[in-house]
Amino acid sequence: MADEPKSPVSPPVAEPTAAAATPPAAAPPAPPKPAVPPKPAGPVPMPWASPLVEKYKGRFGSSLDAFSFVGQNYFTVDRSAIPEILRSLREEEQFDYCVDITAIHYPKREKQFDLLWILYSFSRNERIRVKTQIADGEAIPSVVSIWPTANWLEREVYDMFGIKFDGHPDMKRILMPDDWKGHPLRKDYGIRQQDQEWVQINLGIEKAQ
Repeated sequence: MADEPKSPVSPPVAEPTAAAATPPAAAPPAPPKPAVPPKPAGPVPMPWASPLVEKYKGRFGSSLDAFSFVGQNYFTVDRSAIPEILRSLREEEQFDYCVDITAIHYPKREKQFDLLWILYSFSRNERIRVKTQIADGEAIPSVVSIWPTANWLEREVYDMFGIKFDGHPDMKRILMPDDWKGHPLRKDYGIRQQDQEWVQINLGIEKAQ
């Protein structure tokens, strides 16, 4: 049998290759952010001028200065002059209402506390603040004999800050339990530790919420 002619062998067909992915173009750099304008300066204490200021500066000299801050007028007074100035404001200037007594704690300052009396005169329709600085552990004379309502206000300052008022008729806590440790409005007060310790001892609860 004669050999049949063989078909020519087709060359192998190459597989199409995928084109290499083109990396995306890099994003252009972000434009620089505009400079943040400085914050406007806040209000600052300004000198307070009034006939009352002139009278008291003439009387107490360098023991007293006077300022006004956002509409609030106040004296800054040396601690030694506080009793006389407060009594004078009550008896001579008719500041017959002691609105509040409070304090602010600045633990990094040598005299750590600002102590503040807020007074009001009904006849003058005027409010004034008297401020002094005292060191930690220093006491200040009580003004209960000048304004009887100071009784509870001074006890609250003692309770919250530990500042004692000499001559107070009943210098003890008014808000916290008598056996509470520390004074909660001081900035060095360890609130979690103290709260939990008292609750564990007195209420038998392991962890205060």
